[in-house]
Amino acid sequence: MIEVGSSAPEFTLASDEGGDVTLSALHGKKVVLYFYPRDDTPGCTIQACDFRDATPAFEKLDAVVLGVSTDSIESHGKFRKKFGLTFPLLADEDHAVCEAYGVWKERSMYGRKFMGIERSTFLIDEEGVVARVWRNVKPKGHAEMLEDVLDG
Repeated sequence: MIEVGSSAPEFTLASDEGGDVTLSALHGKKVVLYFYPRDDTPGCTIQACDFRDATPAFEKLDAVVLGVSTDSIESHGKFRKKFGLTFPLLADEDHAVCEAYGVWKERSMYGRKFMGIERSTFLIDEEGVVARVWRNVKPKGHAEMLEDVLDG
């Protein structure tokens, strides 16, 4: 389990913007790394649109927002275009990064058990250290709360 004060697990993931995103290449910036279950589902759409709307505020605070799910780059591209998302969506198709961050968990829906992402967010400081962790977050209002924390 990732704890506040620990080094954020390094990763390189494919981005829907083209190319890869490597966490260590973002040293010097705050990183809001949020994990979400699926592209274009109700809760994930609310959360992504809230992050989209808050992008200018995050940029003023020198913070980068990265969304991660196990969906493909193609799925991310469609999701991004449909909702005008303004930050990279990263594909963790083998869920290795999700496992490294402890968000790949057994879930249940309608009595059926399956493995999936627990909606979670990690604030990583400019040195690559985990500054805050939010697990099992509610989609609505989460981006605004993060904005307040960063500004605070």
